[in-house]
Amino acid sequence: MSIDELRQQIDSIDQQLVELLVARSRVTAAIGAFKRERGLALYVPERESELLGARREQARAAGADPDLVEDVLRRVMRGSYSSQETSLPAVGDVRTPVVIIGGRGAMGRLMASLFERAGYVVRVIDVDNLDELAAAVTDAGLVVVSVPIDRTAQVIAALPKLPPDCVLCDITSVKQIPLAAMLEAHAGPVVGLHPMFGPDVRSLVKQVIVVCPGRDAQRYDWLLRQLEAWGGLLREESPAAHDQAMQMIQAMRHFTTIAYGVFLSRQPADLEQLLRLSSPIYRLELAMVGRLFAQSPMLYTDIMLQAEHLPELISEYRHALDELLALVRSDDRDGLIARFRDVQGYFGELAPRLLAESAELLRKMHDAQGPKAG
Repeated sequence: MSIDELRQQIDSIDQQLVELLVARSRVTAAIGAFKRERGLALYVPERESELLGARREQARAAGADPDLVEDVLRRVMRGSYSSQETSLPAVGDVRTPVVIIGGRGAMGRLMASLFERAGYVVRVIDVDNLDELAAAVTDAGLVVVSVPIDRTAQVIAALPKLPPDCVLCDITSVKQIPLAAMLEAHAGPVVGLHPMFGPDVRSLVKQVIVVCPGRDAQRYDWLLRQLEAWGGLLREESPAAHDQAMQMIQAMRHFTTIAYGVFLSRQPADLEQLLRLSSPIYRLELAMVGRLFAQSPMLYTDIMLQAEHLPELISEYRHALDELLALVRSDDRDGLIARFRDVQGYFGELAPRLLAESAELLRKMHDAQGPKAG
């Protein structure tokens, strides 16, 4: 057969794939409607695992690459979850209003959208209608505080009296101070939440949300079940443990990213050239730096300044840089290898797992560097 005839066969198969994807999307839309009507969770890990396992086994039996099949199916399922989120399942009483304080900010808009798509009555309060707050909370079932970190405790302290059964929660990235303020301001159910994602997410499916218990867990249990029904992965932590972990997960990471951005901006470095010549791993690293600088400087500044021990951590980081710089300046190859092996021992058996996870990300970055469809 000629190359043109073979390509025609490929085109025909690809057309069939598109038709099958369209047919699958219709079925997943019907499943989404079914789940919404019955308040069922969008994401069921056991079902996903079972489906992927069965298709991997089928691929092996047919002589196909099971990793390829899983990769394709995961991408298809991600689209399916997004399509099912047009309308969301409701776990609580949708007639009881949800009040979002700071609801015109990015995260506030996201939270308002989630509850609205589930059919809840949502009332948005922000700086332009603060005078409506007292009336808005009179019959509220949930009040969500979504304001900048430096104003969170002040806003909570100024809250009017809430109904006894109303759940009060915040979604800021520090937890000890806001949770203490909420427990002081409200005698009813209180819980601290920290969504570990930005407002640009399309779906809560597989998104981590840290939960810091406050008071009356039984009465805010419906809220946690609601987040899980939308696909969220809940991780419970004490406020102190959360804030300590966030100093590494957020504050130090943001600091080092900003520091690298400042360094790049002061070099004779052409970003377009760096991207053009990059391997997938450096392109991914540069993408994460660029992602931060595409967002609010106030947000990241507040996160860093709220980290109690950040100056000490930065000092330790600087010490590590100085130590490695001394080894480089002295051309100490053995010393550098020794430091490398020390850290290898620290990561231990986790390193191979992270290697596999990063390899998957890099394959996706590699694919993204091909020509774009018109």
